[in-house]
Amino acid sequence: MPREQFQSLTEPMYYILMSLQDECCGVDIMEKVRGLSGGRVQVGPGTLYALLAKFQEGDMIEETRQEGRKKWYRITEKGNDSLKKEYRRILAMARDGAAGLEGDRDAVLEMEKLWDFGYSGNGVLL
Repeated sequence: MPREQFQSLTEPMYYILMSLQDECCGVDIMEKVRGLSGGRVQVGPGTLYALLAKFQEGDMIEETRQEGRKKWYRITEKGNDSLKKEYRRILAMARDGAAGLEGDRDAVLEMEKLWDFGYSGNGVLL
């Protein structure tokens, strides 16, 4: 059975979708990805536009307008659902790591509070 597309997201995919909570053009997306990740993730134009095309094909994002060659995009409900699912998957992995690798029960409890509350860590409620 083939693996479902967008079952899990790479870091660039995750941050691109995060950046599209508001309408953005390509340059804005690259800046937002860098800002949201604290500079840890940087997406170049080739990667960005390849992923935007895949996201559009998968109905994860939609083009909202175009001026000349410049296009703006926004995340769709399907894309937002996928982003939330990925966020919860990452939280579960972090919780498991805190318990299994660190043996840190307090970290596990803190993760569970975030999970229950639906907080993304960047001020975004998921």
